[in-house]
Amino acid sequence: MPRILIVGGGYAGFYTAKKLEKYLGKSEAEVTLIDPLPYMTYQPFLPEVAAGSIEPRHVLVSYRRHLKRTSIVGGKVTYINHKDKKVTVSSPNLEPYEIEYDQIVVTAGAVSRTFPIPGVADLAIGMKTIEEAIEVRDRLLTNFDRAASMPAGAERQKLLTFVVVGGGFAGIEAFAEMLSLATYLLRYYPNIKFDEVQFHLVEAMGRVMPEVSLKTSQWVVKNLEDRNAKVHLDTQLQSAAGGVIELSSGLKLEADVIVWTAGVMANPVVKNTDLPLDERGRVTADTSLRIVDGENIIPDAWTAGDNSAVPDLSGDGVGGYCVPNAQHAVRQGKLLAKNLVANLRGEGIKPYFHRNMGAVAGLGIGVGVFQYRKLAITGLLAWFMHRGYHVLAMPMWERKFRVLAGWIANFLLRRDVVSIEAKKDPRLAFETWASRPKN
Repeated sequence: MPRILIVGGGYAGFYTAKKLEKYLGKSEAEVTLIDPLPYMTYQPFLPEVAAGSIEPRHVLVSYRRHLKRTSIVGGKVTYINHKDKKVTVSSPNLEPYEIEYDQIVVTAGAVSRTFPIPGVADLAIGMKTIEEAIEVRDRLLTNFDRAASMPAGAERQKLLTFVVVGGGFAGIEAFAEMLSLATYLLRYYPNIKFDEVQFHLVEAMGRVMPEVSLKTSQWVVKNLEDRNAKVHLDTQLQSAAGGVIELSSGLKLEADVIVWTAGVMANPVVKNTDLPLDERGRVTADTSLRIVDGENIIPDAWTAGDNSAVPDLSGDGVGGYCVPNAQHAVRQGKLLAKNLVANLRGEGIKPYFHRNMGAVAGLGIGVGVFQYRKLAITGLLAWFMHRGYHVLAMPMWERKFRVLAGWIANFLLRRDVVSIEAKKDPRLAFETWASRPKN
């Protein structure tokens, strides 16, 4: 029986496994998925998690609950030896071991791309994982609590200053949702004034959100500035050492929360392989999602998602390749499963073609933006479109219902503003008062 091995359980990996379960007969192939985490994260909802609009667990999809015919291996692939058809897996408390396969699917996704700027690696936090989104929310809530008990001064101002680096879709959504939460919190902190809360967005380009038109981009900037945010365009972060933000414009300020959303790169795990990569470290693929080395197809090897360089037949892709986003990853995963099964059965495979369905973003409660070619919608309607699209795109019906129920609860009961800071050291209270043996 052929052994199909999927490396990475993000959008592309999860949907590949899910569709393989649908298309394959019970004894037609064995499917194994390897991922360090036991769940897939629906990343478009991370900004709303950071804003307290969605319960964190509701944006996670359990592999073991929803992939009933797929073997789940909790571990990290450290090397892919396609010549011998083996991968090396590292798991906590275990010695590295090898797993053999007949067909491999590389869907390791992407990670945050950073630059060697002082302080970034030590102090900044990304917005790629559920853990990061939770930390941003708790930090923001905790900072308000601490600032409220402090007299006016530099330390209080630092706690109430938030910086987001990167003005793409991820950065704008994270920035706007954090701003929405902070503005909402002011009703519970009468001793914190509106002007004390400072939000700074730093973007190296002369505009934000390159996926939308310039006019729409300008509307987004104006909307943020009307909400007391400061948007720094054509500006680069030069240093964040010690929490002191230094910008290329000459501005210097202190911030306690620094969120980095300035781009992504293919998961570095794909460099530990004998498979071909392009100059950006992505696995090279043809339009049918087979891994290729130039014009030569690598037998029994497939790839999709953010770690892959897949030609964009629609002509919309940057540099001729599909951009790394959820739209492509989901659809590539579904087609990859079909093509892999067809290949096993000796049937014809299809090229990947997807025309962009437009871009939609949430900018806080009641504010959104939608762009499809020349059509642009902003404000409340776009916000409803954003929520409607993403609740439909959220995998699995039980997760859709959980997210929707959470939104309804927040509407009826107001947003939850509790920070559980003690989760970082959950044994502290017990340990403090625990009886100890006398010497």
